[in-house]
Amino acid sequence: MAQIRIKRAIERVPGGMMIVPLLIGSLIATFMPGMPTFFGSFTNALFTGALPILAVFYVCMGASIDVKATPYLIKKGGALFAAKIGAAIVVGIVLGHFLGEAPVASGMFAGISTLAVVAAMNDTNGGLYMALMGQYGRSEDVGAYTIMSLESGPFLTMVTLGVAGLSAFPWPTLVGSILPLAVGMLLGNLDREMRDFLGRAVPVMIPFFALALGAGLDLHKVWQAGLLGILLGFAVVVVTGIPLYIVDRLTGGTGVAGTAAANTAGNAAAVPALIAAANPVYEAAAKSATLLVAACVVVTAIVSPILTAAVAKRVAARGLGAAAKGAVQ
Repeated sequence: MAQIRIKRAIERVPGGMMIVPLLIGSLIATFMPGMPTFFGSFTNALFTGALPILAVFYVCMGASIDVKATPYLIKKGGALFAAKIGAAIVVGIVLGHFLGEAPVASGMFAGISTLAVVAAMNDTNGGLYMALMGQYGRSEDVGAYTIMSLESGPFLTMVTLGVAGLSAFPWPTLVGSILPLAVGMLLGNLDREMRDFLGRAVPVMIPFFALALGAGLDLHKVWQAGLLGILLGFAVVVVTGIPLYIVDRLTGGTGVAGTAAANTAGNAAAVPALIAAANPVYEAAAKSATLLVAACVVVTAIVSPILTAAVAKRVAARGLGAAAKGAVQ
């Protein structure tokens, strides 16, 4: 029987395993909103069960994090982690002062919110980072994502919003948001077989929670979110890329690793819904924020590799120039 390369086709889209199911869910929500409830049972659960799927996803994600990282990985990964989160906190404080928790209600920037910007900046696309570093960087820098993967989930976004002076979250909610990741880390580091077993489930869960998230979105607003998403994507690359580049250079790198981390993870699109579930004051911002972050994932997945390649080329040219100068002397 002839095979239809569905998986390959989806993966040709930047962040495809997140974006394509999200779009399918939004199409159903827009044009057949009653379909999930009509069929009920497991079908309805598939379209409304984003939170339980995400809870399992974060346990599996945590299991893949190795706490026995070498000193270099801790130094490099920790520096990039701090730069990324630090940039998001600064931007969150500034936007929080002017926007508060609610999204912009009208005009060209309608739908933009502090939640959307912070969620987009807080989470690095690990697959993209590791692929870029495998091509342009050093093998040690690939492993730095071990530390940076702690960005996953809503915990740091909750902390950032609290630091920005916006509606805070009670400590049980903060602990609960990171507990699945922590339990996964414990299981994965106590038993390597559990790490392998749970780690394999991470990519499998992504399209399922993306479909459920998309089922809560109205495509009538997508065009505006798309335009804003493009702007937000460029903002993420620039605003986080500059401090990441500087920190990478200060820790002995070439700047390539910092540039490769200036992007948004596909699962970051799930964060606004999780934040709204934890604190209803963010419900108004969550839906548009999900669309904006999803658009940002695609934009940064295109722009970040181009910029990383340019930086790597410049570093290589500088190295050749220095070598030639040394040979002449």
